[in-house]
Amino acid sequence: MRSFIRQLRPALISVVFFTVLLGVAYPLVATAIGQVLFHDKANGSLVRRDGVVVGSELIGQTFVAPEYFHSRPSAAGAGYDGSASSGSNYGPQNPDFLAAVAERAAAYREENGLAADAEVPVDAVTASGSGLDPHISIANARLQAPRVAEARGLELSVVLVAIGKHTDDRVLGVLGEPGVNVLMLNLALDDLSAGAS
Repeated sequence: MRSFIRQLRPALISVVFFTVLLGVAYPLVATAIGQVLFHDKANGSLVRRDGVVVGSELIGQTFVAPEYFHSRPSAAGAGYDGSASSGSNYGPQNPDFLAAVAERAAAYREENGLAADAEVPVDAVTASGSGLDPHISIANARLQAPRVAEARGLELSVVLVAIGKHTDDRVLGVLGEPGVNVLMLNLALDDLSAGAS
């Protein structure tokens, strides 16, 4: 019995030590560093207008009014639901997936005044892997720009400049593609429209 206790004791001490170190101390230190050095990012990169949170720079949201750029479709729950983040998991030959893409493409063309056979950017008709992507492609933004400019009573060139200002570069200069942050672009256009009136 003494042999068993002698062998069990170091194991229990190790469990307690690593539980305190990795389960308490490490998370507290990491949280403290995040709050001190990266406060805004550690708290979700929330965007506030007049003291009210209107969204996050990191999570997409639904915009449907014609004066707003529309986000990429979302397969996360009822749309941009962070607790249900995922893609649709349909394969590229799945009939349901193909039907959904065809339906979204037709709606996108009609909404943006495009010809029935006009090419549509893939991000306009498919959800991202997370279903929460806050960006759209530059091509997608440029195709939506005439609709947004007309609905807001702005010159198309003004809207195109705003797209350029809210385009994020590739991560580390090489990863992914440049993308337009939809929330930040729509808020900037709201500011422009408010200043013009």
